[in-house]
Amino acid sequence: MVAGFEDPTSGDVILKGTRINQLKPYERNVSTVFQNYALFPHLTVQANIEFGLRRQRVADISKRVADVLELVQLSGKEDRLPAQLSGGEKQRVALARSLVLQPDVLLLDEPLSALDPNLRKQVRTELKALQRRTGITFLFVTHDQEEALSMSDRIGVMHRGRLEQAGTPEEIYLQPRTRFVAGFLGAVNWIDGVGVRPESTRVSRGHPGDGKRCLDATVVDSMFLGNCLHVQMSLANGERAVAEISRLENTFQTGDAVHMWWHAADEMRLPREAQ
Repeated sequence: MVAGFEDPTSGDVILKGTRINQLKPYERNVSTVFQNYALFPHLTVQANIEFGLRRQRVADISKRVADVLELVQLSGKEDRLPAQLSGGEKQRVALARSLVLQPDVLLLDEPLSALDPNLRKQVRTELKALQRRTGITFLFVTHDQEEALSMSDRIGVMHRGRLEQAGTPEEIYLQPRTRFVAGFLGAVNWIDGVGVRPESTRVSRGHPGDGKRCLDATVVDSMFLGNCLHVQMSLANGERAVAEISRLENTFQTGDAVHMWWHAADEMRLPREAQ
């Protein structure tokens, strides 16, 4: 709808204070980076980036292309074809092709989904730095919670066509307004309607002392994940919970009787209608 490919059934799209519902896609100063990059396979890197500028009959094409190539760290690869580029380089060409148009808003449709996990993390950092350098608003669509939390200034969580909550990453993660938002952004232990994240859940063989929320539990499994352990527990009522603890803490074996506890300040309490 922001790009103009779909018409909203109600409401307005406002860009820089102006209603743009009636504008055709090519009349909006909005650019899109598609999930599959949509590069022209027969054109070089430079020709791909120049494509939109030539359609707009811009005067200083060479300088703008050179500047954006330096911005995305592709200088010296102007004459390569897409088939000669890595996945990360293709993604940068797609970004450069959009950024060179100097849009008011850059729309990114899951642009990292085609990259392998290690490259995704690298490009994620580069994208955030790129946004800071250009000052252009990035509207980024993703199903990856870590991606959303690490890259965003503000997050909007959509569910069944409805905006469930919008706010900073910290607000969305620590103060979710609905059960869907809480669960979408990470694992949650739900205990009598109260949510506690695994990283806020503690495990001990001895009682933690007064002032803590504490339940008796039995260890079901303990998984080593490198930087941490996931201790899965069964509560007296049959419900399951998981605690994410440091690998430097005590280890636990299946069948161990333990205390699962947490601080009241780490609880997520939702409005009754949102539970």
